[in-house]
Amino acid sequence: MAELSVDQIKTIRANVLGAAAKIPGALIGLGILFIILGMIGVAGQVLFSLVSINILGIFLFAGGILQAIHAFKSAGWKSVSVQLIFAILYIAAAIYLWAFPIPALEAITLWLAVIFFVTGFLRLISAFQHRHFAEWFWLALSALISILMGVLIMNNFPAASLWLPGLLIAIELLLQGWSLLFLGFAARSLTK
Repeated sequence: MAELSVDQIKTIRANVLGAAAKIPGALIGLGILFIILGMIGVAGQVLFSLVSINILGIFLFAGGILQAIHAFKSAGWKSVSVQLIFAILYIAAAIYLWAFPIPALEAITLWLAVIFFVTGFLRLISAFQHRHFAEWFWLALSALISILMGVLIMNNFPAASLWLPGLLIAIELLLQGWSLLFLGFAARSLTK
């Protein structure tokens, strides 16, 4: 196998990073911002859950308004009435989230538990289908952890509804922040 030159490695890294290689400072800054937001979310999970449900309401409301505008601008299209029904549902869901944030968080928490159970069982099936590979154990372990997460959520329901969505969003922000930070550092090393 032939060794790659430094220039070839830089070209490959630049191609892999794409446009991100041109703005390493923005990636690093965004990564730091996400890490800070994630730490705030971990510290104040209940507040983060409530803020997140309100932001979800804003997106649903905006989506409903845009859907309605689209429907009215599409006069003569057969699906105008369907588009208006979608718009009304989006706006109604937003109003429900704002009026009843705790039941909305409970519904989201139940949905998360179902997602953990379903993905866990599907991964477990997949693990047993691939048990002839040595690494099938890790897939099975991942499946069991997902199922355990579903059990833990259900054991703490409905109390978990107040803090769990905020904690999961905070963890996601932390993971995304660290990813962006390291991507920014990798991009900056290309420019040097």
